[in-house]
Amino acid sequence: MTRRRILIAPDSFKGTATAIEVARALAAGWASVHPLDDLVLLPMADGGEGTLDAFEVAFPGARRMPLTVQGPDNRPADAHWLLLPDGTGIVELANTSGITLLEALLPLDAHTLGFGQAIAAALDHGVDRLLLALGGSSSSDGGAGALTALGALFLDAMNRPVRLGNRGLGALATTTFSSLRSLPPHGAQILSDVTNPLLGEQGAAVVYGPQKGANPAQVAGLESNLRRLARLIPVDPTLPGTGAAGGTAFGMLAWGARLTSGARAVADVLGVPAALAGASVLITGEGRFDAQSAAGKVAAVLAALSTDAGVPALLVAGKIEAEPTGFVAAQSLTKVAGSSAAAMADPLRHLHTAGAALARAQLPQHSR
Repeated sequence: MTRRRILIAPDSFKGTATAIEVARALAAGWASVHPLDDLVLLPMADGGEGTLDAFEVAFPGARRMPLTVQGPDNRPADAHWLLLPDGTGIVELANTSGITLLEALLPLDAHTLGFGQAIAAALDHGVDRLLLALGGSSSSDGGAGALTALGALFLDAMNRPVRLGNRGLGALATTTFSSLRSLPPHGAQILSDVTNPLLGEQGAAVVYGPQKGANPAQVAGLESNLRRLARLIPVDPTLPGTGAAGGTAFGMLAWGARLTSGARAVADVLGVPAALAGASVLITGEGRFDAQSAAGKVAAVLAALSTDAGVPALLVAGKIEAEPTGFVAAQSLTKVAGSSAAAMADPLRHLHTAGAALARAQLPQHSR
């Protein structure tokens, strides 16, 4: 019997299992049916929480670089950035200025200063390039906090620094970037799976402000303050993706970073396209597969890569709420477990079951 190569590349199931835990559980389930298959685990991420973990698993020589930053609520926060063997630095917003660092939501006052402090630490170390993982944001400050840590000045009409957070942008009169730190030699790349612009009905405040605790009146204030910021920075706020992480992508574009699809960029750096060239099957997954999944989430990106490579793609998700186009088979943990509550209570056991079920499925022959 020919030994098949099975590529297992899921995203995390946020709040229940990390990407590596998901990959290991699916692999164990598959191996229980086909123990001779060669299982290759490439835990994925889309630029949000878990991106550092995905790169750390993929690059054995990667080093965590610990530091203490000013968290989004001004309390000290223990954080780290990741140094890859080739001199690339990866900084994750969720790790430095993320919503999980808050004791209580602060829609008007949470900020991204800590994210900028981690970027500055990576620059001080001498990284060759930066990957900026956006996701899990706690704030809507347009990246002003991060830019402040990198040397930018945000001043009121009296030439005094405005307070951190979106609330401070309401007093913003001028910006000064003359002391802004330079990009690393090979630049900075923003990793994000969000296509929202900075402003408007699909913008950072309207779409994501409520998730960060803003009521309708506060959402209107967040929007107004981001508009004030946008008038003073020469970046087009209508560009898709500028609304990522409460507008942090907008601020990082002002610094000179490039905006890219997080999932596709992570897939490229982890070598997924090359791994697919020798694979018989790809298994991917995420916590919820819905209409937004097709807009650049991990599962959709990998399904497209698999189609291009002629490799059957299989999906596992905590819940499937949209047609899994591009996949030859799919498993919903909600159906496997009997309910969403049961699936979330013991996700690894049900992932094992789903992996075994996919292994038993009659799959089309690999076209190569």
